Amino acid sequence: SSGINAEWPLRPGITAKYFRRAVKDPEDYEAREQMHLASSMAGVGFGNAGVHLCHGLSYSISGLNRSYKSTDYPEDKLIPHGLSVCITAPSVFAATADSDLDRHAEIAEILGGKPCRKEDAGAVLADVLRDYLHDLGVPDGLNALGYTDEDIPALVQGALPQKRVLAISPISTEAEPLAEIYANSMKNY
Repeated sequence: SSGINAEWPLRPGITAKYFRRAVKDPEDYEAREQMHLASSMAGVGFGNAGVHLCHGLSYSISGLNRSYKSTDYPEDKLIPHGLSVCITAPSVFAATADSDLDRHAEIAEILGGKPCRKEDAGAVLADVLRDYLHDLGVPDGLNALGYTDEDIPALVQGALPQKRVLAISPISTEAEPLAEIYANSMKNY
């Protein structure tokens, strides 16, 4: 990653300063404007670099839903895309940290975390993401969406065909590491 796809989405301060504000107060137009800009920059980055594990794991989370109904949608049962993507983020980034400890530490700090030792980058970034999920009222892990440990094999089987997004993962996308990420995502905080 370099250039636009590496730098634009992480312009220091935007997310840490405005994300919670934009979600908690829909009338905070400054925060909403800044988050629209940040999401546009992230979209350009994703378009250039692609996305990996969080997205690859999300398809089976949404597709195998048996009971979760979002209060924000009129459909009977639905796990929105953003929710299915972010629910595994703490576990994904804890798992991928060893692939680039410096980058994970940098992202944690940009998102508002404290500077950390390089070897702690995965845990610190995962904690920063958990704080965001908790503060923004995101359901507490896959258990809160109706999944149990017994669902992990089916979730993994639903993720494995997502070759386009799994192929660019910096860690193994065999069944065992994916199962571990799902297991670690059952409860986030």
